[in-house]
Amino acid sequence: MKLPTLKIGHLVARVPIIQGGMAIRISTAPLAAAVAEAGGIGLIAASGMSFDELRKEIRLARSLTKGIIGINVMVAARQFAGIVKTAIDEGIDIVVAGAGFSRDVFGLGKESGTPIVPIVSSVKLAKISEKLGAAAVIVEGKEAGGHLGTDQAMHSLIPDIKKAVTIPVIGAGGVMNGRDVVATLKLGADGVQMGTRFAASIESNAAPALKEFYLKATAEDIVLINSPVGLPGRALRNPFAEKIIESTAPTPEVCDGCLKHCLKNFCIIKALIRAQQGDVETGLVFTGEYIHKIDKILSVEEIFKNILEEAETIN
Repeated sequence: MKLPTLKIGHLVARVPIIQGGMAIRISTAPLAAAVAEAGGIGLIAASGMSFDELRKEIRLARSLTKGIIGINVMVAARQFAGIVKTAIDEGIDIVVAGAGFSRDVFGLGKESGTPIVPIVSSVKLAKISEKLGAAAVIVEGKEAGGHLGTDQAMHSLIPDIKKAVTIPVIGAGGVMNGRDVVATLKLGADGVQMGTRFAASIESNAAPALKEFYLKATAEDIVLINSPVGLPGRALRNPFAEKIIESTAPTPEVCDGCLKHCLKNFCIIKALIRAQQGDVETGLVFTGEYIHKIDKILSVEEIFKNILEEAETIN
């Protein structure tokens, strides 16, 4: 199967792949730019970044590619609106919003002509998104890494959502290779979002120790934790994840107020930063359900090449 282009608003990606926005600082300018250069849509994970840091990342990505660059940001973040406005002021191509749902963000996109793409897990939210002006929706199933909005598989969600809206539908969760891409498109999706496969890439900003941790993961290492955001999250088992599950993780002594509403069962931003920096003992390692299928750290170029070649062998 020759993969089709992906059209979102006025944007056209020659390969129908969006790279997931993995925070904190896993998806930065080098990864986003490499994906955009390969023909997909590259996302900078903006959650946890200051406005100045975000501006620098967007400008760096722009210097590395003429491809499509966007941001992913958590609606749950206290600075959500400010992050979106900052990115739009920098001329970002597209905004992907997850970990919650915002009605206000569509107005910001309309003012600037910036496509807004929410991450949804139900027909109801997909229809609301289209009505409010979404340029597309990313339909995320339970197989995804990080914060989850459903316990249903992505492939069970796509057909009904595709029937319910006229805007592009992008499947997310458990997409690891060309076979997965084709299977998702055959369900009616217009494209896919891939996170975990790109977290384990050369251009990923994950520390070498974290990438090695990815490679050692087995299917039995996958766990669900309760995030301070108020959603379940899919992560890799390690001593810190065990403490979260047992409700013995240290609670914040000082709160930075990074979330609009925080359960304060642990500090998620510090836990994610520790993991990104290579502390796989006391950091929170978010991951997709099929991390165990990855056996090698590849460049983004190689990942795209493998996907395209495998897809073309499938009718």
